[in-house]
Amino acid sequence: MATVTELYDARVRDGRLKDDAAQRAVLPIMDRIAAGLTDVPPATRPAGWRRLFGGAPDPAVPGPRGLYLWGGVGRGKSMLMDLLMEAAPITAKRRVHFHEFMQEIQAGLHAARQRGDQDTVRPVAEAVAARTRLLCFDEMQITDIADAMIVGRLFEVLFERGVCIVTTSNRVPEDLYKHGLNRQLFLPFIALIRDRLDVVALDSPRDHRQGRAAGEQVWFSPLNRTTHGMMNDIWQDLIGDEAPSVLHLQVQGRQVDLPAHVGRVGRAGFWDLCGRPLGPADYLALAQALDLLMIDDIPLLSSSNFNEAKRFVTLIDALYEARVRVIASAAAEPERLYIEGEGSFEFERTASRLREMQDANWGEAPAQ
Repeated sequence: MATVTELYDARVRDGRLKDDAAQRAVLPIMDRIAAGLTDVPPATRPAGWRRLFGGAPDPAVPGPRGLYLWGGVGRGKSMLMDLLMEAAPITAKRRVHFHEFMQEIQAGLHAARQRGDQDTVRPVAEAVAARTRLLCFDEMQITDIADAMIVGRLFEVLFERGVCIVTTSNRVPEDLYKHGLNRQLFLPFIALIRDRLDVVALDSPRDHRQGRAAGEQVWFSPLNRTTHGMMNDIWQDLIGDEAPSVLHLQVQGRQVDLPAHVGRVGRAGFWDLCGRPLGPADYLALAQALDLLMIDDIPLLSSSNFNEAKRFVTLIDALYEARVRVIASAAAEPERLYIEGEGSFEFERTASRLREMQDANWGEAPAQ
């Protein structure tokens, strides 16, 4: 099986990737991880009478030291993780968006509470470890206090069971859950990351995803074959040779699907996002999962589609506050989308935000 470096070199040769010194510096670490992986399952809890007397689990087969790869948007973090997944010579491996994974963990904790388990985190973590030797998280970002309170204990058990964790993030570990409620309780988790993972900054000066998005046209109107083709061209530039997939988000016990995403870049039609009964929590989860969202076919808004227009306003508010970059095709310029009928006056604020979000530097700094 090819190493991560060999896969990278092959993609550079065939033109799918541009050689990048910062990315190349990470390849030996990923090669080390791949070489150290085996499909030997982690130890399980003791069975029978040994469990009754509190027997400790048999020692787990240790996995290789993992990696916390952080850096700005578009530097190639997700692409490198995909190469590691391809090179890893095992079947017990999983790549998952961090937000989606934590939603699964929360569901498992709820089931454990229903069973009356005293330690709700351990059985959930051990269930993950029983089927996974390499766990790759795309874009670790902790904004929810519920996640912050359990993630340290969760990772402790995963490390104990020999799981190798590789994660990407836009933030250095010390900036995770920054200014969050009761953040002092979260600090041991940051120390755990530093202790158990190689923390590496991807310092590439090149933004491999924003080449078409930053400083160039991001709003396309009117709706016609030309604008549709331009949207498709940008989408192809953004995702390269990566295959898009549906993004599944669990929100308050419901599943919200985004039709297409690669890493933290997503694409959906207006009716996918606003034609369904979605609310602020759904759009907030979506905004937390993405850095860039392409929205196709925004229609003219009026009293005839008032509910959809209200949802669109809520969506844009969530994207704006989270500093998510938007590329869209629409029936008109933002100021002409909603010019008459109930809600048109309130839409002026949304139009202003849409105009501001077209700035080349959008998303580079927190909103003031």
